[in-house]
Amino acid sequence: MSLVSTEKADTANPAGPQHGTGLANYAGWSTQDVLRDLLCRVFPRRIALVSSFGTESAVLLHLVSEIDRAAPVIFLDTGKLFAETLRYRDALVGRLGLQDVRSVRPNERALALADPAGTLWESDPDVCCWQRKVEPLDEALAGFPAWITGRKRFQGGLRAVLPLIEREGDRVKVNALAPWSAEQLRRYIDEHDLPRHPLEAQGYRSIGCAPCTRPTAPGQDPRDGRWAGRNKTECGIHTAQPSSAPPSVAALIQTRNFA
Repeated sequence: MSLVSTEKADTANPAGPQHGTGLANYAGWSTQDVLRDLLCRVFPRRIALVSSFGTESAVLLHLVSEIDRAAPVIFLDTGKLFAETLRYRDALVGRLGLQDVRSVRPNERALALADPAGTLWESDPDVCCWQRKVEPLDEALAGFPAWITGRKRFQGGLRAVLPLIEREGDRVKVNALAPWSAEQLRRYIDEHDLPRHPLEAQGYRSIGCAPCTRPTAPGQDPRDGRWAGRNKTECGIHTAQPSSAPPSVAALIQTRNFA
């Protein structure tokens, strides 16, 4: 039996009326059925999948492509990614037949002011992530009432208690793979013969920007390779709001004027 039909939506955190008109209570639904309802009935062409095209991204991209290959997919091209990630993106887009992949880059003027040397990741990674990921994604999601993420609870940290569906301001956020385990993801990739990220074979199990990503040893948490040696575990797209941004980011928001 296909893994798709056996993976059920979380019963502890089902979607409910509080999340928005039209959403069903997805307790007991397969992941594919949840995605089909959201993509085809609730938010047709008005929900975006945000994908890093990382080591586990093929699973969610494949699930969505089986339902609607023209569903919008947003890819944050930060300007600091591994060349292997860009090639993997292109390979997966072709393999899955994705028709609406939007590569989003940082605002050039903002970047020239905040990171003229391209080394901001070293001195202030919070502001670097804000410039290269948080603000570009915020702009790319304008007009979308909902988006889909690839976060999983087994990744730990702030992700350990992820609900299936949550409200983020006026927008619905869908953590479609929240209850999946690493083993279930591996089985799905094998079952559907999906290509793997080329850096995975070199020990990279969680892949972001090249300067801030390292391979991890067996037994380490996969995300230990992200911002290694720093008190940082998230880029900010799932946590940062102007009111709760790191001090350096908050100062930037208060003083910037790009009009």
